[in-house]
Amino acid sequence: MVVIFDFLAQGAQMAMVLLLAPLLTGVVRKIKARLLRRQGPSVIQPYRDLVRLLRKEVVLAENASWLFRVTPYLIFAVTWVAASLIPTFATGLMFSWTADLIVIVALLGSARFFLALAGMDVGTSFGGIGSSREVMIATLAEPAMLLTIFTLALVAGSTQLSTIAAVMISSHVGLRVSLGMALIALIMVAIAENARIPVDNPATHLELTMVHEAMVLEYSGRHLAMIEFAAFLKLLLYVSLIACIFLPWNLAVPATRATAYILGMIAYLAKLAVGAVLLALFETATAKMRVFRVPEFLGAALMLGMLATLLLFVSRSL
Repeated sequence: MVVIFDFLAQGAQMAMVLLLAPLLTGVVRKIKARLLRRQGPSVIQPYRDLVRLLRKEVVLAENASWLFRVTPYLIFAVTWVAASLIPTFATGLMFSWTADLIVIVALLGSARFFLALAGMDVGTSFGGIGSSREVMIATLAEPAMLLTIFTLALVAGSTQLSTIAAVMISSHVGLRVSLGMALIALIMVAIAENARIPVDNPATHLELTMVHEAMVLEYSGRHLAMIEFAAFLKLLLYVSLIACIFLPWNLAVPATRATAYILGMIAYLAKLAVGAVLLALFETATAKMRVFRVPEFLGAALMLGMLATLLLFVSRSL
């Protein structure tokens, strides 16, 4: 009976992140539109877009290889697995032993690698530009993410998310300057990884500014649906990661009653709502920066992660 309950809890988490990912994007778009005094699309419009793309015929370039066809499904699967590993409403689930921060970074890096290859596979100029910009962003975003992980590992003594959440909610951690720096660095990396303002505008199709859209410009039909769904999941992943590490309240622990899991789900929905509101407010109040200033933005995240790690080392040595 316990094993069946663990399977159901893990399956519920996997299904929940899959169902809530388009809704999170729809809520962010709706709030941004209302802040700009526009009606805006419905919050369920991302679901309609996915269904519409799934019904459309796939149009492939003549020189597209097998990599171009396989990449959308690979990116979707890898992103879904990474998003499902993060504790959302409970810790200690059946596959929580694989929920390691380094594993999640490796999964996201693999998805980015294949997306950049697919962008260059057809041989268009836009795909090459988008892939080169994506790799440029990754060279700074991944080290900043790893330094943030090192900071959390020094505090919690582990890179396993359930352990980090348990340590962060304990009373002996308290308020630390290093954790504040790590939080800011993680938010900056999340903005860059999800191609959000000010790094990129997810609603633009201007050739000189787009990064993510340039790589997927040749996709259509169900292939584009898989890539868009993966982008929705990636945004949910980073919001869930920030909530799990820095807001680990009401996470159900193993061997608890079903009511604890229900309360954890309600708390998780509230965290997603707060994250959607803050993201919409930030993007409405911020202008997109030029591409040549993106390294400065991510360089600041890298320095914050490095300072947080050094501050913990110094405080421990004293």
